Amino acid sequence: MKTQASEDKQLDNYDISLLAALQRDGHATHQQIGEQIHLSPSQVSRRVQRLQAAGYIQRFVALLSPEAVGLGVRAVSYVALTRNSGDEGLVFEREIALLPEVLECYSIAGESDYILHIVATDLKNLSESVLRRVTRIPGVGSVRSNIVLNCIKATTELPLEQLAARR
Repeated sequence: MKTQASEDKQLDNYDISLLAALQRDGHATHQQIGEQIHLSPSQVSRRVQRLQAAGYIQRFVALLSPEAVGLGVRAVSYVALTRNSGDEGLVFEREIALLPEVLECYSIAGESDYILHIVATDLKNLSESVLRRVTRIPGVGSVRSNIVLNCIKATTELPLEQLAARR
């Protein structure tokens, strides 16, 4: 099996440009991308397939507006478990995976054990439905939440400069 480092060496400027173009618009046709990066649609198609097989492209999705679908409240919650030994972490992670309102969950080091990015229809729903379910997960000691007032920056585009620097 190839290592990530050996895969990186196979990326050329076209691959990096292709990844950047797909991050900007995953809905663009191979023809449109080819015109942007100066490749034929068939070359773009082959490269996309190779980048998917190599694990650079995980999947293609449509990014929805939370507000447009009625999920206008966002919260960032910090969860501390009662203990860091045993199965509390596994139980928590398994239960969090079942909550569709939790968009992201990160295991962290510091005061808390996890950070959650949560969406809800309104503050009542956030409090009664989502956070109540989180606090009832066995092993949860405390939950501190911050309500997002305004999103200053949100992106799904990863910086790709380090790929060119490795070559």
